[in-house]
Amino acid sequence: MEDLSHYRKSYEKSELLESNIPEDPINLFHRWFHEVEDFGGDEEINAMTVSTIGLDGYPKARVVLLKKYNEEGFVFYTNYNSEKGKAIEQNPKICLSFFWHGAERQVIIKGIAEKTSESISDNYFDSRPDGSKLGAIVSNQSEVIPSRDYLEENLKQLESEFESMLIPRPKHWGGYLVVPFEVEFWQGRANRLHDRIRYTIQKDYSWKVERLSP
Repeated sequence: MEDLSHYRKSYEKSELLESNIPEDPINLFHRWFHEVEDFGGDEEINAMTVSTIGLDGYPKARVVLLKKYNEEGFVFYTNYNSEKGKAIEQNPKICLSFFWHGAERQVIIKGIAEKTSESISDNYFDSRPDGSKLGAIVSNQSEVIPSRDYLEENLKQLESEFESMLIPRPKHWGGYLVVPFEVEFWQGRANRLHDRIRYTIQKDYSWKVERLSP
């Protein structure tokens, strides 16, 4: 067994204090997102880990891209027939997490996933490059396939079929809106005494703010 106990880093780049945070987590997420973007230490800062409980009862996490966020929640797109889509259909309670190592920050979001409207899915699909549109059609995501060649041949056939044509969004592909009920912000600090601030939604839709022990 390889010993990794010597891998250590001291986190000393910032702090997270109650005196300098907004009343709701979306505004803080917005601030952090753009601070990380301006800092420039992380590629694809909209990359996030989506964790679901699968049909087999096991949790599974994978990285997808956040495509929109506002006061309603966080939006990403996928194949509804994929493993994650089937998991969400059975249990819409999911977790999103961001780790921005350059800024020594992490955000963990618990929420309920619901499909976006068809118009929202259509609008985003229409904005994608044609190659990405065809990729969404040709891929039966999470299904076993015989080879890479099988995928490439099917793509070539689709390219021929849709040459000079509009490419429609397949009905099994679209967006999810994750409506948050808990958002935790983690800021690395020295001596492992990290800052952890948790927002929890209340019955009146206000947010309760609490500091957690690191």
